[in-house]
Amino acid sequence: MKIVITGANSAVGQAILRCGPQHEATTNTFVAAVRSGRAAEQIRSQSGNANGVVRISYDDPGSLDAAFQGASAVIHLAGILVEGPDSTYEQANVASTRAVVEAAKRSAVRKIVLVSATGADETSSNRYYRTKGQAEALVRASGLSFTVLRAPLLLGPGTAGGAALERNVSGKRAKLIGGGRNLQQPLYVDDLARAAVAATNPSAANNFILDLVGPVSLPERELVERAARLLGRQVRIGSIPKLWLSLVLGIRQHIGRPGFSRDALDVITADTRLNPQPAASALGIELTGIDKMIKDSLGQGSQNE
Repeated sequence: MKIVITGANSAVGQAILRCGPQHEATTNTFVAAVRSGRAAEQIRSQSGNANGVVRISYDDPGSLDAAFQGASAVIHLAGILVEGPDSTYEQANVASTRAVVEAAKRSAVRKIVLVSATGADETSSNRYYRTKGQAEALVRASGLSFTVLRAPLLLGPGTAGGAALERNVSGKRAKLIGGGRNLQQPLYVDDLARAAVAATNPSAANNFILDLVGPVSLPERELVERAARLLGRQVRIGSIPKLWLSLVLGIRQHIGRPGFSRDALDVITADTRLNPQPAASALGIELTGIDKMIKDSLGQGSQNE
């Protein structure tokens, strides 16, 4: 079965390319679809498979049609949390999904797996959550079989969450927004990869929207302290006042500067406390423990543990 991964140079995409061949459905062929030549070369050098990488543009339907030809499923990963000068939430989260859905319909793709975010809601006042919800709505209305996987903070190799955790334990003090009292429920990136591959099966979690979260919900400060203990260190937690930061970001947005925004701030400080079992059971995966996630984020673990 041919499975196309859009946004394959992301941490999740690279985890799928790393974990996918280990899945029980060994007949799967994975095609990494990326937008830049640099990303394509990066994946080729890591996988050694030049034929499994294709260049696409979400503004070029022909490139998507060529990539999707003969594909049974598409795993769509494209999206952003922090807007840049040339990429808005509407472009990255919604327009890319619309282009993928239309190309999948033209190419008779049997199933779309969309990786979304916990809290996605097309009626939300938060633009990130709203555009993620709009992307989900496009998939639901496509007429194609689908599975939507809503993911929280990701930990593990190559993730932004892992890099932030490593920064926070690199010294004797760590400053967290609001003192790190918001609840995080981190998910191991390889678990998301395995879940996405499992969901490409036409009969797996068909037309489901699943909150795929990690096994433990804990305050961010406890996550940092736990990581420090695993390294044999102690870290004092300081606080960055969220209200003050929100005001600063509001001024920045008002003068038209892109980058980290109030919307992103609200996302990373949102509380997540969800039942992890329904999604894991629906996809037949076993969730990785929090200490393993932390160790691999910090380069202390082994991928074969």
